[in-house]
Amino acid sequence: MPKNQEVIAIYSRKSRFTGKGESIGNQVELCRAYIRTAFGDDLADGAVVFEDEGFSGGNLNRPDFKRMMRAARERRFRAVVVYRLDRISRNISDFSALIEELGRLDIDFVSIRESFDTSSPMGRAMMYIASVFSQLERETIAERIRDNMHELAKTGRWLGGITPTGYTSEAVRTVTVDGRSKRACKLKLIPQEADIVRRIYALYCETGSLTMTEAELLRCQIRTKTGRSFTRFSIKGILQNPVYLMADRDAYEYFIEKQADLFSPPEEFDGVRGILAYNRTAQQKGRATVYLPVSEWIISVGQHPGLIPSGTWIHVQESLERNKSRAYRRPRRNEALLTGLLWCRCGSRMYPKLSGRVTADGKPVYTYVCKMKERSKRSLCRCSNAGGRALDDAVLGQVGQLSGDGGVFAARLEQGRRFFAGSREESDSQLEDLRQQQAGTERKIGALVDSLADFDGSTAASHIRQRIEELHARSAGLQARITELEERTDRHALSGAAFDRLRQTLTVLRDGIDGMTAEQKRTLLRTVVRKVVWDGECAQVVLFGAQDGAAAGALWGEDSK
Repeated sequence: MPKNQEVIAIYSRKSRFTGKGESIGNQVELCRAYIRTAFGDDLADGAVVFEDEGFSGGNLNRPDFKRMMRAARERRFRAVVVYRLDRISRNISDFSALIEELGRLDIDFVSIRESFDTSSPMGRAMMYIASVFSQLERETIAERIRDNMHELAKTGRWLGGITPTGYTSEAVRTVTVDGRSKRACKLKLIPQEADIVRRIYALYCETGSLTMTEAELLRCQIRTKTGRSFTRFSIKGILQNPVYLMADRDAYEYFIEKQADLFSPPEEFDGVRGILAYNRTAQQKGRATVYLPVSEWIISVGQHPGLIPSGTWIHVQESLERNKSRAYRRPRRNEALLTGLLWCRCGSRMYPKLSGRVTADGKPVYTYVCKMKERSKRSLCRCSNAGGRALDDAVLGQVGQLSGDGGVFAARLEQGRRFFAGSREESDSQLEDLRQQQAGTERKIGALVDSLADFDGSTAASHIRQRIEELHARSAGLQARITELEERTDRHALSGAAFDRLRQTLTVLRDGIDGMTAEQKRTLLRTVVRKVVWDGECAQVVLFGAQDGAAAGALWGEDSK
């Protein structure tokens, strides 16, 4: 059995940044001091640190925790030291599995706050007992949060965040039974945006299709709150949001049937006000937002006017549910070679669309379709589709001709390699900057949320809530840019070894392209082709290091450089 390296690991975690108390830095220094006392200065100074800031202890889905476990399986350290037991996990099953795995790897686990050490039987027993109380604390916290949601639901007030299309947030002052004055927020109607919401519902009811609704909004150049084009995702978010539902008797019966938690009596469903639903989503850092079933919602009649009659809203929900089974599924096997490289003359990307037919040798038939043409239903672009296999073969043929001159082809490959290396470094730098900006924004939000309690009832509270809303919108925008950049970086992430193998293979074998798999062909194209532009009749292939033609320059502006 391989032996573990003589290294000690330190793991620290905190749900959110505060800069005081049990901060990440404080935990690490306390653990390092313990290692210095128990194991010596050399191991303390050489301890490897794993940090997860802003992640819950409810599960193990944390980036540095995963990195630590990969290192443990590679036997890179002999012990893990934490400041406190619940820094690792508040879940018994997760914790038990972790201790068992570390035991199999001969890695000791030490918690300095509770003085537990798994190198002894008593230490292991006490560790499990403490983990039971840790999970009890977690479940108690979760129960307390839900109780708070119940209390907030009784008020029907807006709790902050990005306001839905059609509304803005405004502060209102209320007087309690004991004469105290309190400030809260409610949604205020924006007539122009409300008309857009009504139009979206009307379009969907008319077409029964998110795609057709999107196309009409694009054709009419109707924009979101932030000035962007509506997408199927944003349209669906509006259609599913109960904030627009007029609270009447049918709405009450709908939520009763769906077994939602109702915190407004039937008489408050007056057919005028809208609905506020709490606990609609489960959000965890590092994971996509999960939309909970209606049975998990906490429902209250809000203080804002509703926009959509209950009959219409319920009909839309039933239609969306039916359409789930017919939703488009991306084919698992993608033989298209120009995905990510092919652009339409209008400036939009083109993507492969299966026809459902096959060729004589059993291969699927596909065409490349302009995304803007598809989304707008030909209202903003009428460029002809491109035959998938014919265009792939033509581009491959052009690239294959380069292999006739080994020196020229090797030069093209090297240009591609340098471009991707530089692009990757630039993307990594941008990603790091964006992540730092987002972390700073989240810290500001956390600090402002903490300060709300100190300013409750004062004029400052409304300004704080408005600032929180602005920061939420900024954080969402940063996350969208991070996701886009990560996807673009991953698409271009080709290793130096892959470039070397292609250069060695294709400069020697003139006909090497013919024996490649679809994935290998895609890799080849991405090393030498910067983009392919389709004008409806022919395609222009632009290589790395080459000047774009006049037509490409006219179509693509600065990108033609």
